[in-house]
This record gives sequence, structure tokens and C-alpha cells, in this order.
Amino acid sequence: MISIKNGLFIATTIASLASCVTQKKYDRLLTDKVKLEGENAICNDSLNQFKNSTALFKAESEKLNKENKTLKDDTTLTNSSYRRTKALYTEEVTVNDRLKKDYKTLLDNSSAESSSLTKNLLRKEDELRETAKKNSLLSDDLQKLSADLKARESRVKDLEQVLANKDKAVNELKARVSEALLSFKDKDLTINVKNGKVYVSLAEQLLFKSGSIEVDKKGAEAIKKLATVLKEQKDINVMVEGHTDDVPMKGSNCITDNWDLSVLRATSIVKILTHEGVDPKKLSPCGRGENSPVAEGKTVEARQKNRRTEIILTPKLDELFKILETN
Repeated sequence: MISIKNGLFIATTIASLASCVTQKKYDRLLTDKVKLEGENAICNDSLNQFKNSTALFKAESEKLNKENKTLKDDTTLTNSSYRRTKALYTEEVTVNDRLKKDYKTLLDNSSAESSSLTKNLLRKEDELRETAKKNSLLSDDLQKLSADLKARESRVKDLEQVLANKDKAVNELKARVSEALLSFKDKDLTINVKNGKVYVSLAEQLLFKSGSIEVDKKGAEAIKKLATVLKEQKDINVMVEGHTDDVPMKGSNCITDNWDLSVLRATSIVKILTHEGVDPKKLSPCGRGENSPVAEGKTVEARQKNRRTEIILTPKLDELFKILETN
């Protein structure tokens, strides 16, 4: 949104010009002012949308990592419980076998001891019935634990497989982009994978003349080659970020500062991608101005590195979220 100070400045300028210019020029200045305010509002909306998307992606990523750790911890605990239950079951079976042997021994004893043996046998039979009941309960618990363990192991494998597939898809996407832009110089562009995203960074000299928002012919060629790859990628979102150095922008036409310059440059690239057939629903232009430098300092080299456009390719995580939502 235009600040009060800038608004007063524009109003004062228009007022002062109104006295010395024709009505036609005055109306054109008012039209430019309204257009500038509208474009600034659109830029702010795009910036807020990107911030919200970034926060959501970060939150969901943290939730995924936490859920994965919890599943592994639960699997370890279930394995331990399974081993303890199995050991107890084995012990009960051993006791049962020993009782059966004692029962046979009692039957073989002399008739003089039959009364005492009968009492002992009845007691042993009660113990056997109780033991059998415990064995049945332990067997049921063992089966439930075994089934739960298999289900958890299967879910962990599914999560790991989806994560592996995502990493593979990101690396393949980087390879496709690198192949498409192979003819351009290394100093003009770099392609990296960071935090599960593909970052395509294009230097200013490849895309724009100083202070311009119109993409050069060579830069447009690079964007069109990139568009051929992006059209085939259905499960990604594309953020186009414009970046400038810290040298103040001299106002001209609708560009008043580095914020304007970075946003309008990003929008110019988005328009080329859309024209080449990339789904506009996947595209988001964003201006960073001078606020996200990659090189510190005031040298010519540092400022040249900071004047860039970054195209960030983010894979969608719908499949991961579906797995997390189960159970």
C-alpha cells in the first residue's frame, strides 16, 4: 500500500502540476496514480499468499517429521512388548507341560496315596485350567500385537517410499531443467536443490537491462526453454522471485523503487511462462527488492550477484498428507 508520505507527495506533485499542465496531462497523471495503487495492492496480495503458503508448507513438513519419528518410536515399543509377551507365553507353555508330567506321575503312585493324590490332582487341574485361560489371553494379545506391528511397519515403509519418490522426482526435475538450460553460461544461471525444492537462479545480465522490466531476447529464450519442462510437471508449484541490489532505484514511469522493480520483473517472467503454456494456477510472482541478498557487501561483484531472478519449483505433498491422515 502506498504510504501517507508518498501519497501526500504524489498529491502535492499533481496539485502543483495541475496549475501548469493541460487538463489532459493532469488526467493522465491521475490515471497513472490509480494504476500504481492497484498494482501495489496486487503485489501485496501475492506476497501475503506466498508467506501463507510457505508457513503452511513448513508446518506440514514439521508435522510429517514428527509423525515419522513417533511411528518409529511406537514400532520400537511394540517390538519390545511383543518379545516380552512371547517369552511369557513360552514360560506358560513350559509350566503346562510340567503339570501334565506331574499329573501322570500321580496316577502311577500307589493306591495308598490315592486320596492325597486325588486332592493334588484336583488342585493341579484347577491350575491347568487357569493356565490354559491365561495362555488363551496371551495368545490373543500376541496376535493383536503382531498385527499392529505389521500395520505400523507397513505405514512407515509407505512414508519412506513416498519421501524417496519425492526426492527422486526433485532430482529428476533438476536434471530436466539443467538439460533444458545447458546452452547458457554458468555465470548467468545456477540450478540447485535445497529443502526439497529446485532453485533456478538467473543473473540480471541474462534477463534485463539495468532498471528495465522487459525481458531481453536471450533471457526470453531461457524462460521459454524452462517453460517446456514446467508444462510437463503437473505436481509442482512455481514461485518467481525478483531480487535487486541495495542501490536506490531512480523513479521512472510506474517504477518508484526496488520493490516495484523486483515485482514487475517477476511478473514479466510469469507472463512469458503463461504465454508458453504453463498453467497460471501454478505460478506466483513475488518481489523481494534488496531484502534477500546472496552476497554481503557493497562491492560491484556482490551487487551483481544480488541482482537476480529466482524460480523456485516446489513439489506438491498431497500423497504424504493422505498417508498422515489415515488412522
